[in-house]
Amino acid sequence: MITARQALTRLQEGNRRFVAGSAGKDAGTHTLRRQELVDGQNPFAIILGCSDSRVPAELVFDQGLGDLFVIRIAGNIVAPSQIGSVEFAAEAFGTPLVVVLGHTRCGAVAATLSEITQPSEQQSPHLRAIVERVRPSVESLMNTDLRHDHDALLEEAVRANVRNAADHLRHGSAILEQRIQNGELLIVGAEYSLETGEVDFFENIPAD
Repeated sequence: MITARQALTRLQEGNRRFVAGSAGKDAGTHTLRRQELVDGQNPFAIILGCSDSRVPAELVFDQGLGDLFVIRIAGNIVAPSQIGSVEFAAEAFGTPLVVVLGHTRCGAVAATLSEITQPSEQQSPHLRAIVERVRPSVESLMNTDLRHDHDALLEEAVRANVRNAADHLRHGSAILEQRIQNGELLIVGAEYSLETGEVDFFENIPAD
């Protein structure tokens, strides 16, 4: 198994290929590769990302079948099922890296900001559950000057939500916490730009 640093480098290199338009890893469609994976998998990274159709992790990082263990949910929030999914991959496959992947102009984060400023009584309880998971990470921003600039507020809120989700994973599971302490797991935060295709790894990145 590769190290977390090596896994991170592999993702960064894949994203550079994606941005440059030179992506095209054939592992995703190769018949032999598909057959190799029938009896097991060994993903080198776990991606907890948003469900947004514009941010498919395998494409963004130019990876193929069996390379990534992907968990997608609106707003890349962390609830018990997401923690359990990360625990499963970390323990079952020894995957050394978790990336919480947010993205610019996230609808779930924008909806949360709107709900804070203009509460809605008509919101579905299921949608409200997502908003309430995002709210703690962005609510304090409403007390800053950012509240006067919606675009800047949303930009910072997306990153705050990523940081909060990554921190929740680090401290919301005894299993993950132990693996981190043992040097077996690294959890980082990143943001995908809808505008450029670039992924900025900005949270808890180890020094070279």
